[in-house]
Amino acid sequence: MHTGEVMNGNEEMGTEMRKKQHLEIVAKKEVQHKTKSTGFDDVELDYNCLPELNKRQIDLSTEFLGKKFKAPIMVSGMTGGAEEAKKINLIIAEACQELGIGMGLGSQRAMIEQPELKATYDVRKIAPDIFLAGNIGVAQLNKYSLQQLQKMIEDVQADALAIHLNVEQEAVQPEGDVDFIGCYEKIKDIAQNLGKPVYVKGVGHGISGSVAARLNKTKIEAIDVQGAGGTSWTGIESFRKQATAGITYWDFGMPTAVSIIQCRKNFNKKIIASGGIRNGLDAVKGIILGADLCSTAYPVFKAAYEGNVNTVKQVLEQFIEEIRIGMLLVGAKNIQELHRKKYYLLGKTLNWIDQSD
Repeated sequence: MHTGEVMNGNEEMGTEMRKKQHLEIVAKKEVQHKTKSTGFDDVELDYNCLPELNKRQIDLSTEFLGKKFKAPIMVSGMTGGAEEAKKINLIIAEACQELGIGMGLGSQRAMIEQPELKATYDVRKIAPDIFLAGNIGVAQLNKYSLQQLQKMIEDVQADALAIHLNVEQEAVQPEGDVDFIGCYEKIKDIAQNLGKPVYVKGVGHGISGSVAARLNKTKIEAIDVQGAGGTSWTGIESFRKQATAGITYWDFGMPTAVSIIQCRKNFNKKIIASGGIRNGLDAVKGIILGADLCSTAYPVFKAAYEGNVNTVKQVLEQFIEEIRIGMLLVGAKNIQELHRKKYYLLGKTLNWIDQSD
């Protein structure tokens, strides 16, 4: 989930109001995929009822793009560009700092266009140690120079840049940016020259194995799959602009489980499992399928929007405890061992993988 911008010179609505509108839709409307699941229900794991482990001694720590995490989870980039977004980002950042996990920022396009909005993304003062990812949309790569992107990252002291591939979202917006010609070459250039790690992320509709294979030829360092089964950004746009096409394509995309497996087969660097990750068991399954890290957004956003730092911490602490329990139940004392655990595919997910091979 992320709050992507829809900025147009002819659009009357100001940036801050537009961002506020995105936040209110996600908070108050039903914006999850309707008929498409993540595929995790089709993933079964070997149960080790004699694990010879002490749950309290299980090591959840891991490393991602040079930063240490106390648990294999981060909060996906969601928002920025409005006063309400600033509050949410600071709440999430404080919780991540206390728990020793990472965080992404929402798309920073608004900040480039209106530098006074920088404060809505600025969380370093409250979270000096966490992994922090900046964020820009792939369609905007044709608009901004490398130097602008470097300054954007430096201004928020981010550790990496996430480039989100939100083709479906832009396509259903009446005012969307729909020119994607040359974006692959732009990704290659930015990954080569930005001076910070670059990774590519989906926006709730997944990344296929064929796209992962192309990206594997670049110097990007990770793929965040953001598969279907969680928040639908085409669905969100159908509320915001009464975009009928958003309803038509509400459930379009690749289930998260399928996207993880396909990306793992075609991409030999880091993978983040995301898209409908709603509990620690989803996270455990995502890592066993081939991810190095898991990311969640919607449950954390709801906790931040409706509550405070403590409510966000409670959500994330529950995730972390459930990951620990899952590792105990499959007999994994650390993340390295978890990667090697066996899984079984059933139903639609198995059929999809069989037909994609």
